[in-house]
Amino acid sequence: MNTYEIIAKRICRLCGERGITPNQLSAAAAVPKSTIKGILNGESRNPDIATIKKLCDGFGITLVDFFSDPEFEQKTK
Repeated sequence: MNTYEIIAKRICRLCGERGITPNQLSAAAAVPKSTIKGILNGESRNPDIATIKKLCDGFGITLVDFFSDPEFEQKTK
């Protein structure tokens, strides 16, 4: 699994944990629905850190929390 797929999977998991849809995340994070859709569908192969930070704000977590996931840690090994 590549980094972009791990990011998409992490977003989906966080949405599920919080009981929100990607559209609800879009509103909470002030990120266009099309941007989130692109990330989740693999169309956006390079989401920038500013976008991920906004998504984190929408989730109510930090960037450290977002990237503190075992799949990211395995990817770096």
